[in-house]
Amino acid sequence: MADRDRIVAFADAYLGSDKIRDASQNGLQVEGRAAVKKIAFGVSASLECVTRAAACGADMLIVHHGLLWGRSQAFRGPFKRKLEALFASGMSLCAWHLPLDMHKESGNNAQLLKMLGAKDLRPFGSYDGETIGFSGTFPKALTIGDVASALAIKLDAEPLCFRFGKEKIKTAGVISGGAAKMFDQAIAAGLDLYITGEVSEPAQETARENRANFIAAGHYNTEKPGVAALASVLEKKFGVKTEFIDIPNPA
Repeated sequence: MADRDRIVAFADAYLGSDKIRDASQNGLQVEGRAAVKKIAFGVSASLECVTRAAACGADMLIVHHGLLWGRSQAFRGPFKRKLEALFASGMSLCAWHLPLDMHKESGNNAQLLKMLGAKDLRPFGSYDGETIGFSGTFPKALTIGDVASALAIKLDAEPLCFRFGKEKIKTAGVISGGAAKMFDQAIAAGLDLYITGEVSEPAQETARENRANFIAAGHYNTEKPGVAALASVLEKKFGVKTEFIDIPNPA
């Protein structure tokens, strides 16, 4: 059993939340019971995720996409039902958004590159004044098919590929989620491949016109690795049980 506030304070410090400008309110968003035996993890605080986390006996739910985004919201409809489910269960809700994208060890982007076997990871990709992604180098050149196959297996994803760049890929930049508009930064950096979550309409022709490679593996799928890595850290640090609530989503 661990103390809720100690868990939150540790995660805040580990992820460096206070140093990162973000639209999300990072950290504790809904205060539940003080004693924590089990933590559920998920990508987004959907009603389905909250309900399933409560059903599995979790005392805390940690997500990447929380409920509070720097603006007021009326307590009605699905938002009201999420709060009711949290209050009824006594479960706390915590969220870490950009801190869980850009962390050098447990972040989504570093984890994705490590998953693919990349080395020499370096910060890459500027978003709203923060460098949130990473680039890396593959010890052995890969094809875009190799990378797509690995992502399909490891993330349970169906990657969309635009293959207009080099056939042999040595370097890649990764920014998870909805970062198709940051493709230009990978091109400018001279990277052989750019990997993100969502695709945007201009991405195909941007790839063609710049002779570049692009992979979109799904917003949800590219943001599973961070919460999974944080789960391992907190389980080891506090001795709590953890469970990942997977709600498959191809988008």
